[in-house]
Amino acid sequence: MDDSEINARLQALRTEHRDLDTALAALQAQGAPDQLQLARLKKRKLRLRDEISVLEDQLLPDIIA
Repeated sequence: MDDSEINARLQALRTEHRDLDTALAALQAQGAPDQLQLARLKKRKLRLRDEISVLEDQLLPDIIA
């Protein structure tokens, strides 16, 4: 993937990550939230965060000084 493709993918992942924040907040605001659904959304959010980190590392590689 080139930089423009990586940036586009990052934007999509960040949007989905923010959407999951909203969904989690709405689910937790319910009187008795579905714990299984909460767990699934949290796991998905963590996977997105990991994928975002990998793509960010591809854009900005570590430089050993």
